[in-house]
Amino acid sequence: MTRASPSFLLAAACAGVLLAGCATQPVPLQGAYTAVTPEQAVDGASAGTTVRWGGRVVEVTPESSRTCFQMLSAPLDATGRPSFRDDRTGGRFIACRAGFYDPALFTADREVTFTGRVTTTEQVRIGEYDYRLPRLDADVVYLWPERADVQVIRYDPYPWGPPGWGPRGWWWW
Repeated sequence: MTRASPSFLLAAACAGVLLAGCATQPVPLQGAYTAVTPEQAVDGASAGTTVRWGGRVVEVTPESSRTCFQMLSAPLDATGRPSFRDDRTGGRFIACRAGFYDPALFTADREVTFTGRVTTTEQVRIGEYDYRLPRLDADVVYLWPERADVQVIRYDPYPWGPPGWGPRGWWWW
């Protein structure tokens, strides 16, 4: 039996740490999907296409055998989570899934990612306007944890550098 050298073990440990730090998608969201946005799917030509869409909840409508979500679409980041960094949206869409999803949990502005097939379009009224939205028959409904609002307060005890540092360089004591 041969033993691994300490340098090999160190390299393997470093590789494991680096790989663990990479952004990965949750298992239910992994897979190959067609790059069709809800805006592109409004024309109806994308029916039957398997997609992964996400965004913020606008409205949740539980029905007798399914729950439908009206969503404000957003591009997905590397993990599959909706990204609203630059206020870009891909329009709205409706995603429906069999079963009951509690509107008390899926509240307005919660981030959700869906996978499924584009089926048809539905006519909805938003304010005084009639819109046609693509409908997704969802296989996966992935509710993301709420983002924590973190405020970082930085205290710098040495605003001019570490002790011994001055405006002209190092002070030699």
